[in-house]
Amino acid sequence: MYKKQIAGKLGEDIACEYLKKQGYDIIERNFRIRGGEIDIIALDKGVLAFIEVKTRRSNEFGSPLESITPWKLRALIKSAQFYKIKHPKTPDEMRIDAVAIILDHADKPVSIELVKNISG
Repeated sequence: MYKKQIAGKLGEDIACEYLKKQGYDIIERNFRIRGGEIDIIALDKGVLAFIEVKTRRSNEFGSPLESITPWKLRALIKSAQFYKIKHPKTPDEMRIDAVAIILDHADKPVSIELVKNISG
């Protein structure tokens, strides 16, 4: 596995633990369709949340959240809509959240930021 993939997997693991502490109930991880992927799908107080996790080792090339481009957001929305069609018994209220994680040189989280409803 490449260093970037290892950081991504580690970030998703950290994000899941963080989200559980925030009261989220994790339903699924790494849901994939052609043209999109959702890192984490969870319930947050009756809302179906699709969570994009961005992990970096520094802010040298911008914050993790800045890497969520409009194109990526459209792909997330498309994937979330597809998930909802395939899982009609899930809550109708949905949103897209993001978790930004910065790791230190020992791969320990320096900061974790949760932003709810990034799609506005």
